[in-house]
Amino acid sequence: MSRLLTEELKQVLPKLRAQDGVKDPTVHAAFFFAASGWIWFVTEGEEVEGDFLFFGYVIGFESEWGYFGLHELEEVDANGLRIERDFSFEPMPFSKCRI
Repeated sequence: MSRLLTEELKQVLPKLRAQDGVKDPTVHAAFFFAASGWIWFVTEGEEVEGDFLFFGYVIGFESEWGYFGLHELEEVDANGLRIERDFSFEPMPFSKCRI
């Protein structure tokens, strides 16, 4: 199993587009990369073409809603620093996330 995507998270994540049109979607997980300050707030996800595709709010070069794949997150390795999951994160409405 993935270090970012546990079976438990996989089971509770709404399918892609399930929260489409919801003004304040629920964020179910947060990933971060300490070396850059990037954060991924995950609202939805499902398996697509051999990868697990997430949708959520990404804070990086730009701050925007978008899709990102588990495979691309797990590929990041900058001198041993990797993208991590915030296991203390509790599901909450997006408006309550500290940005």
